[in-house]
Amino acid sequence: MVSIPMRVPFRGLTNREAVIFKGARWSEFSPFVEYQDAECATWLKAALSFANDELPPLKRDQIRVNATLPAVLPEQVESVLQRFSGFETVKIKVAEKGQTIAEDLARIQKVANLYPTAKLRLDANGGYSLDQVLELVEQLGDFNIEYLEQPVTSLHEMAELKAQLGGKLKICADELIRKTGDPIAVADANAADLIMLKAQPLGGIDAALKISKQVGLPSVVSSAIETSVGLSMGVYLACAVEELDYDCGLGTLNLLAGDVAQNPLLAENSILRPEPIEVSESLLEKYQAAPERQEFWRNKVARCLELLES
Repeated sequence: MVSIPMRVPFRGLTNREAVIFKGARWSEFSPFVEYQDAECATWLKAALSFANDELPPLKRDQIRVNATLPAVLPEQVESVLQRFSGFETVKIKVAEKGQTIAEDLARIQKVANLYPTAKLRLDANGGYSLDQVLELVEQLGDFNIEYLEQPVTSLHEMAELKAQLGGKLKICADELIRKTGDPIAVADANAADLIMLKAQPLGGIDAALKISKQVGLPSVVSSAIETSVGLSMGVYLACAVEELDYDCGLGTLNLLAGDVAQNPLLAENSILRPEPIEVSESLLEKYQAAPERQEFWRNKVARCLELLES
């Protein structure tokens, strides 16, 4: 069990905790600590599958990744994005608890000023109301917005927003894909233009590929802010998706102040390739979680295994 500091807080996180283990290959179990066991069991299913199962055939041998910007102050934007190289797309976190639309717009404006040709993705994690996101859209002006990611929470709100936007901006569904029992409902309700695939939250590579095929909308593949081990699962997924027309959100190792891999999965000119990750025992020791956190994760794994077996 490891606990790795974040370079800047991300959705309230200051440390990223993960269980790292080895089957036929190294794997990672790292649901967010506030998630309930039933949801975490899906993440464990993915981790066990990646550790032991045969990987799917790949459609490509490399992928492009976007830069990811937490909900930082405008004066922090440049220093955060300097850790990424050669990117053409920036995913900007918005709708952070305690922040305003004006603060979101200031962050977006700063990115646009620094990188005028970059495509911008705005990820709200369902944090806006319908009225708030419509207010935001009115003020986006000529910003080069690629899509809005999960701007509102419910399926009904997403469908209503898509109808009101009338094709002006694309909408990507994330939480509605990985946190509901019926991701196909997103397509049935015409609530999104594309969907987010994340390997761990969806139960593994095969499960994510199945969902992508069933939903029938273009896919973006992204991370859950994992170590190199978890990110490698995402890269294999991205390389196995039938069609991939969007940069992937898998360059997020730059957001962590450490890692567990001998060969960290860092993008070079925004390119990542699928490769086995070798874990460093010394790094596992360096970032070993405190005893009480180790106990937390041992209990979490045991309960999730029991759910999977039942």
